[in-house]
Amino acid sequence: MRAILMTEHGGPDVLRLTEAADPRPGPGEVVIELAAAGVNFRDVYERQGVYPKELPAVPGAEGAGRVTAVGDGVTDVRVGDVVASAELRGAYAERAVAPADRVVPVPDGVAPDLAAAVLLQGLTAHYLTHSTFEIKPGDTALVHAAAGGMGLLLTQMIKLRGGRVIGTVSTDEKEKLARDAGADEVLRYDGFAEEVRRRTGGVPVVYDGVGRTTFDGSLASLRPRGLLALYGAASGPVPPVDPQRLNTGGSLYLTRPTLGHYVATREELLWRADDLFAWIASGELSVHVGGRYPLADTGRAHEDLEARRTTGKLLLVP
Repeated sequence: MRAILMTEHGGPDVLRLTEAADPRPGPGEVVIELAAAGVNFRDVYERQGVYPKELPAVPGAEGAGRVTAVGDGVTDVRVGDVVASAELRGAYAERAVAPADRVVPVPDGVAPDLAAAVLLQGLTAHYLTHSTFEIKPGDTALVHAAAGGMGLLLTQMIKLRGGRVIGTVSTDEKEKLARDAGADEVLRYDGFAEEVRRRTGGVPVVYDGVGRTTFDGSLASLRPRGLLALYGAASGPVPPVDPQRLNTGGSLYLTRPTLGHYVATREELLWRADDLFAWIASGELSVHVGGRYPLADTGRAHEDLEARRTTGKLLLVP
């Protein structure tokens, strides 16, 4: 099969297309022939070496497609099932392996490429809005990068729960996308904290996947006892923080959540995935695919993502 092999850490040029042996399932595993694989910032971090990954390796963890083989002990998944997973072993390929208990069924009303586009970010947006800070009717949330894949999903889920959204974006085109997704107000990054406080007096929650360049303003945007959910670092890692800042800011809360802790059980994984796919099938949740790339252009997909030239979700289509 064709696959992207990474033998060293570095820039997008380390992502090389190669021929690889077909994967075989071990006990409790399945092989999926991928209709599409998701491109995520965590893939960038692994490529750069920020997130440790043993090399050589095929990058990528998110995708959807048809099961072509099952390993010993697998009873709930069958050959021919259409499934998705955010815990694939080597998704930047034509076929990949996943633990059977970490795949979710894709219903007939959801195309496999949309399942691949929504799963990781959708599960993340779900836990952020339903568990990390449970949005209630009337709550106002600040959502950074509101026109990105995560921002568009967060905005729609907040609106589904009766909340209000203030989004930040960098261009007029991105502002239109954010507003189309339901954002009530859209700001540019320059001076956003002052403007949020002027309009609201401080918000109860900020969802920040940008990191270094927005962190100080995110804290300053919170009302007393507000919560900053720092779920990513697209602009780079946040420098060390003196906890006293949380006190002086108004007894603030800061959390750095990660998906694995919010889908630790199969029941929780299926709850979140079932919600996602039901919303897509009913038209309540729209998934914006900002770009589709063949495997040979994987490096360009990473370049576009890092340069923030994209909106919505990027997919590799084997």
